[in-house]
Amino acid sequence: ENNHVHLLVNFPPKVAVARLVNSLKGVSSRRLRQEFPDLVQHYYRANKLWSGSYFAGSVGGAPLSVVKQYIEQQNRPG
Repeated sequence: ENNHVHLLVNFPPKVAVARLVNSLKGVSSRRLRQEFPDLVQHYYRANKLWSGSYFAGSVGGAPLSVVKQYIEQQNRPG
């Protein structure tokens, strides 16, 4: 789908998921706006690139190769 991103992230257990997501969204938004200045014009009314929502799930004991394969097989925006 063209309205979301899958990420596989390994981070320390002391870091709160909400804080990690907020940081990822903030940094990626700034970098994308720098690299693609037209985004600023497209999203100027909302003044934000990402939605405030997110989904985070854990993979437990699943092999990393299986999780990577799942993410790689997701549809890419056309």
